[in-house]
Amino acid sequence: MRKFVVFIFFLSINSPIFSQVAQWRGEHRDGKFPDTGLLKEWPEDGPEMVLEVDSIGVGYSSPVVMGNTIYITGRIDTLDYLSAIDFQGNIKWQVPYGRSWIKSFSDTRSSPTVEGNRVYVLGGVGRLVCLNTENGEEIWAVNVDKDFEAEWHVWGVSESILIVDDKVICTPGGKKTSVVAFDKMTGEPVWQSECVGGQRSYASPTIYEYNGLRFILAMTASHLIALKPETGEVAWSYKYLDPDEWTYDTGLIWTNTPLFKDDGIFITKGYNYKSVMLKMDSAGTSVTEKFVDHTLDNHHHGVVLVDGYIYGSNWISNGKGKWVCMKWDTGEIMYVDDWHNKGSIIYADGMLYTYVEKSGHVGLIKPGHNKFEVVSSFQIKKGRGPHWTYPFIADGKLFIRHGDILMAYNIKA
Repeated sequence: MRKFVVFIFFLSINSPIFSQVAQWRGEHRDGKFPDTGLLKEWPEDGPEMVLEVDSIGVGYSSPVVMGNTIYITGRIDTLDYLSAIDFQGNIKWQVPYGRSWIKSFSDTRSSPTVEGNRVYVLGGVGRLVCLNTENGEEIWAVNVDKDFEAEWHVWGVSESILIVDDKVICTPGGKKTSVVAFDKMTGEPVWQSECVGGQRSYASPTIYEYNGLRFILAMTASHLIALKPETGEVAWSYKYLDPDEWTYDTGLIWTNTPLFKDDGIFITKGYNYKSVMLKMDSAGTSVTEKFVDHTLDNHHHGVVLVDGYIYGSNWISNGKGKWVCMKWDTGEIMYVDDWHNKGSIIYADGMLYTYVEKSGHVGLIKPGHNKFEVVSSFQIKKGRGPHWTYPFIADGKLFIRHGDILMAYNIKA
């Protein structure tokens, strides 16, 4: 019996279903990274740069690290490329995986998702590919947006693929379906959800667990959808975008993956549009609005939840924003502070890390609900274009991408 139990355990931890996943914004897509033993203050000129790599293609997508390899996407000419880079800065391989979005803000935005010996990435016009991590060879591909009649908005595709058990999840939106699932090993279709309405959004799905329930949370441009991972059945949906309340002239823009804790789900989309805390019922069949906020309207930089408080930047205009702390339970705004401008935010080992979109300032911030307390900062001066990438932390290093340059900084204490 003992040999039998050990054998089953060995199969389980080595099965593709249970492999470790490296993905956009960290293990749970919530902006939190598990690294510990990190610096609590940086040298005056910032932490030591230990890696600089160019020729990765231009993009706003984030680097993702698995083991001793960095995976990053970028546009070269009119194609999206995926590069695999070692910690010495050598490009192990670089392969095209689909056509880029070239109509507006054409730089690559979708980040790769890595599991085992496979990496999944979505091209700028909706071609989903699975590649071998060793050499970049294509294992399978599906033209999701063409096959499922996606409805694009003005900036194309920004989704980073979600892995759930033995499936990969993609959100084409449109009139045919809202969310689709494929077998992660073969690319064969597993299910497609009913259409709840709305074009393709720019947000990436996540997994939500509460009270013994587990749902995929996915977004169209107008709706938040909770789906059963096994079947794609819609458990509930919430119409977030009310056209009568949306006054910004560029249309249906929603980029942020929801935050959640217990029965609460927080959604925010910038542009002076309302942020909403939803409360799911105990049976997982519906949600109601717990409170509505008009201060922490995050643009496309993400928010994080730390010790009962939400941290992130808000939208004053496309070129301006401030840093905000909100109490999770009540929506009370604890502070609204200036620091250069709005930007992305992540968390690791008791500290917040911010990356300002216009100036490229990187900040080490002490969490607290009294003020935005900057402990240390430095400025990214290499690369070009807006600083829209989410930073990534792994192996005691802070990885930042700006345009066609990837940089890594040693933040290990």
